[in-house]
Amino acid sequence: MFAFPHCLDLKTAMPKKARPAGDGEEEGPVPKQAKVEAACGPSSPLDFNSPSGLFESFIAPIKTETFFKEFWEQKPLLIQRDDPASATYYQSLFRLSDLKSLCRRGMYYGRDVNVCRCVHGKKKVLNKDGRVHFLQLRKDFDQKRATIQFHQPQRFKDELWRIQEKLECFFGSLVGSNVYITPAGAQGLPPHYDDVEVFILQLEGEKHWRLYQPTVPLAREYSLEAEDRIGRPTHEFTLKPGDLLYFPRGTIHQAATPEGLAHSTHVTVSTYQNSSWGDFLLDTISGLVFDTAKADVALRAGIPRQLLLVETTAVATRRLSGFLRMLADRLEGTKELPSADMKKDFAVNRLPPYCTGDGAELVTPGGQFPGLDSTVRLQFRDHVVLTVGPDQDPSDETREKMVYVYHSLKNRRETHMMGNEETEPHGLRFPLSHVDALKQLWNSPAISVKDLKLTTDEEKQNLVLSLWTECLIQVV
Repeated sequence: MFAFPHCLDLKTAMPKKARPAGDGEEEGPVPKQAKVEAACGPSSPLDFNSPSGLFESFIAPIKTETFFKEFWEQKPLLIQRDDPASATYYQSLFRLSDLKSLCRRGMYYGRDVNVCRCVHGKKKVLNKDGRVHFLQLRKDFDQKRATIQFHQPQRFKDELWRIQEKLECFFGSLVGSNVYITPAGAQGLPPHYDDVEVFILQLEGEKHWRLYQPTVPLAREYSLEAEDRIGRPTHEFTLKPGDLLYFPRGTIHQAATPEGLAHSTHVTVSTYQNSSWGDFLLDTISGLVFDTAKADVALRAGIPRQLLLVETTAVATRRLSGFLRMLADRLEGTKELPSADMKKDFAVNRLPPYCTGDGAELVTPGGQFPGLDSTVRLQFRDHVVLTVGPDQDPSDETREKMVYVYHSLKNRRETHMMGNEETEPHGLRFPLSHVDALKQLWNSPAISVKDLKLTTDEEKQNLVLSLWTECLIQVV
């Protein structure tokens, strides 16, 4: 394990005999929507009992507290694991050989797969049109030494779904992934930096990495960087199966498969896109202004005549500064931070809970029917968010505040991180008067329905029945 105080002094690896590619045919029946993996895979070194346990085993032997204190958003971390059993597990997450069966399921260039090469420091895209055919993909891989980038493999690979679902619970942020398969002596992408926190898991073969000092620390957007602008690498090393690399967003990097070895396969697991304090401020400020304007006539007063036709004046700037100070004072005393989009977007776009069956237990109420004498508890707690905001019913002109309960139980794994703009949120809305009762359910391991902080027994029964119908609570 290395914390990167300096560049690593690596030994030169002895060349290994490259494995034959194998040609495989594409004809044959389209497989059912079954698991790609075999029923009994290799033993996992990861702890799936809780999100925190998963993350700590994911970065083992580093402790979570140490990671966030010394590395997160600060500097890279390399963990080299000399553990054949772990390497076997990580190799099972995605292999070059998996592409044959995946292509049969209907993969398309651009949406699911990119084919590219780094040529003289520039990215050359070799995508064809339409559906991906495995034989053509292997031809480009073998003859053109192209890198195959597979988008969001957790849509098809169950173990990656299982890992990323737990990581989304741990981070409270979307977690995506891409697989990169690169032939020996080739490089897929030129030097660049990303707008996400990056965890690299080496799955097959080896890959040589070079990291450089960020030009934009904690960058908010992806960007290519010219080789003559980035200087010498700050870190240089080779990843082998089971090794893990982390680096913060903005870290300039490039990677290539060494000559004379077999192909390299790694998966990039990424998170925290658009999850900065600046993003959170933008998300909350609109609701705060809306609430304050309802109570303070000064914010409802019109701006000076022709202000939009001229440059902003000193008077207008002073007035806005005063309003911002007023909003800051109001924020100090606010118990419920309004969230315009971030909480809902997270709930709408994240993975559903991992399950081994058809998922019916996630969307079909089961167990005992809740009544006034029941004791109930929240289930799928990590997949539910509670937020307060204005009524989103367009027919309600008063725009009164409501409590929204969003969940991901009915989300479709197949569309995860694919930019589907038409996704509708799943959940419930309640009057603001229900917020204390909902917090009781959220903060208690179990609670009697009679003890919920609502005025009438009818309200208590209706609340738990609504949550039970959405599979969010169960009777204990």
